[in-house]
Amino acid sequence: MNNLYLKILMIFILPCTLFAQIENFSKKEEVKIFINDLSKNYSFNKKELEKLFSKIEIQKSALNFYKKPKKNENKKVNKNKKRKGTWDRYKKIFITDKRVSQGALFMKKYKKELRRAYKTFGVQSEYITAILGVESFYGKHTGKYPVFDTLATLSFEKNRRNKFFKSELKQFLILSKKNKKNPKKIYGSYAGAIGLAQFMPSNFEKLAVDFNNDGIVDLNNEIDAIGSVANYLSKAGWNRTVPVATRVSYQGKRFNRFKTGYKYKYKRSKLTGIKPKSNRFYYPKRVHLIKLDRKRYDELWYGTENFYVITRYNRSSYYAMVVYQLAKEIKSLYRKI
Repeated sequence: MNNLYLKILMIFILPCTLFAQIENFSKKEEVKIFINDLSKNYSFNKKELEKLFSKIEIQKSALNFYKKPKKNENKKVNKNKKRKGTWDRYKKIFITDKRVSQGALFMKKYKKELRRAYKTFGVQSEYITAILGVESFYGKHTGKYPVFDTLATLSFEKNRRNKFFKSELKQFLILSKKNKKNPKKIYGSYAGAIGLAQFMPSNFEKLAVDFNNDGIVDLNNEIDAIGSVANYLSKAGWNRTVPVATRVSYQGKRFNRFKTGYKYKYKRSKLTGIKPKSNRFYYPKRVHLIKLDRKRYDELWYGTENFYVITRYNRSSYYAMVVYQLAKEIKSLYRKI
């Protein structure tokens, strides 16, 4: 470790440690109401909650993400929207040789558990694996934010999603109490998502499963994460007999004839001049038109009901397409090892 490295390390670490902003949230009127609700309706110890909220380390980077942008910041966003090649950049981040190879090795290591998840929930192994690959790089990047402090910051410091995060904080504390976990010892994403599958606390309670049957639901455990992702997709409507997407052809280099994205569906008979590039695509229902903005042209795809199901995990057509394409790459490599 050379001196230059040490200097760089200190620049980034010191602001997060020596200069961390600690606040006493227990004195806030809004927090007092929150604590009273938990103690009255969920059998929490009021004094323990007051102590818990008395030292909150403000998570500024998480808060900045959810603050309302200023007018001049909106202009910058609009300029960025005009830049072409958004899909090229997005794909370059998430579909890499390393992510594919690690995904194939994950499928091999957990072959038995993934097969059981398919039999139980009807979700193919490569899609479970791809989601874990995108969300946490198969458990390597589950998040370094203290979940309690992060959710408390986002709940009671002014931002555009206070109501949502207050609900998540409540679920997180109920979950911690139920599992006899210290809420201060749990780490996750800048939004409070937990584990390999990056579940928010509300989804954890509804959809996470004890897939290794050890009596504990732990999304930092690979087997529980496998079962939980499969359960999530199954509850969202996954159909094992249905394809996910197929690329289609159209006239021109940029597509603007119809609205695109997972929110819109069309009868294929109405989409004149648009047809699948593959003759193996059979799907009689209405389709979503998915446009991928590339530097020199638009890529156009049909998305099925299963494509829509993936967007229930993350409300983004690009996210669903990355999961689909990563899953195909992982499966292809897995067959060779």
